[in-house]
Amino acid sequence: MIFVFLSCGAIALFSFIAVATWSGERRREREAYYRSETVKKIAETQGTGGGSAIEFLREEEKMEARRKREGQKLGGMITMAVGVGLMIFLHSMPDPDAHFVYLVGLIPLLIGVVLLGNALLAAPKE
Repeated sequence: MIFVFLSCGAIALFSFIAVATWSGERRREREAYYRSETVKKIAETQGTGGGSAIEFLREEEKMEARRKREGQKLGGMITMAVGVGLMIFLHSMPDPDAHFVYLVGLIPLLIGVVLLGNALLAAPKE
C-alpha cells in the first residue's frame, strides 16, 4: 500500500515540475516577444526612435542588474542570519562533549558575508 502511495506521489511531483517548467518557459517566451515588438515599434516611430529603443534596452538592462544585485544582497543577509541562528542553537546544546560544535554555524555565516560583500563591493554598479 505504501508503494502505491509513494508511486503516485512521485508521479504527481514530477508532473507538477514539468507543467511548472513549461508554463514558466512560455511566460518568458511571451515576455521576450512583447519586448521585441515594443522595441520594433519604438524604432519605427519618428527619427529619434532608434535612439529611444537603444535607451529603452539600456534602461531595461540596468533594472535587471539592479534586481540581481538586490537578490544577492537579500540572499547574503538570509544566509548570514541562518549562520548566526545555527551558532546560537548549537551553542545552547547541553551536551558537555560538544565544546566547539557551534562553530559549524560559521560556514553559512561566512558564505553570507561573501555574498553580501560581492553584492556591495564587487558587483558592477549602474
